[in-house]
Amino acid sequence: MSVWLSFLLVLLCSWSLSDLVAEACTCLPIHPQDAFCNSDIVIRAKVVGKKLMKDGPFGTMRYTVKQMKMYRGFDKMPQVQYIYTEASESLCGVKLEVNKYQYLITGRVYEGKVYTGLCNLYEKWDRLTLSQRKGLNHRYHLGCGCKIKPCYYLPCFVTSKNECLWTDMLSNIGHSGSQAKHYACIRQKEGYCSWYRGWAPPDKTIINATDP
Repeated sequence: MSVWLSFLLVLLCSWSLSDLVAEACTCLPIHPQDAFCNSDIVIRAKVVGKKLMKDGPFGTMRYTVKQMKMYRGFDKMPQVQYIYTEASESLCGVKLEVNKYQYLITGRVYEGKVYTGLCNLYEKWDRLTLSQRKGLNHRYHLGCGCKIKPCYYLPCFVTSKNECLWTDMLSNIGHSGSQAKHYACIRQKEGYCSWYRGWAPPDKTIINATDP
């Protein structure tokens, strides 16, 4: 084999590997309520430091955080000091800015450490809507027994009484759409789940079940 052919094969392999890594992180849209209910940890925190850990092929980024409030995970880890994520965004690692913003961060606990990634929900706190903040405090927890069913194209229907149909994807908006920003899927007293939108705390006896 000639030197030129060997070089060409190495170059092609390098391109294939880089393309594979660049396209490796693909996440389906997730409603904030599902992100809340499916996470071990949900916190509001400010990043105060970061350190690249030399483990894994691309390393792991360890963020030091100042926890402002915990919304979920008291039984797992009542006080979070570090958040771990892949150092590479192509492997679903998240990039958080130090000493600049407060973030909503969701993640999973594995071997005593909190891990998050692009497929988890994380957002600058000041970008959350009032409804999303109320959801974190109370409403999302009420709906963890319900199922949010994504609708990507019509027709689509709910198939059980514990489902809410999520249609934000029909306009290619996804987690930034109206249902994600302003609604929670909550079980009603009759036993079925439906969308709830409210600017005041839900009434203890009747929940407005108006669909979006």
